[in-house]
Amino acid sequence: MIDTVVQRPNYVPERQRAYQASHSPIYYRPPRSRLYLGTYFTLFGLGMCGTVYGMYQLTMGKPVRQ
Repeated sequence: MIDTVVQRPNYVPERQRAYQASHSPIYYRPPRSRLYLGTYFTLFGLGMCGTVYGMYQLTMGKPVRQ
């Protein structure tokens, strides 16, 4: 019953060779990493734009009504 979990081929050396043979940066080597990084940087950029906009609004204040 537990043999199917324990007696499995070891794929670590061949995957390690594939990672080390690549000349791209380490954060681009895993699968779907461009998708994850693109999503992260997009959300980060939107958050930073929202923060800067909020700081601008707080700095400029509301116009004085007469």
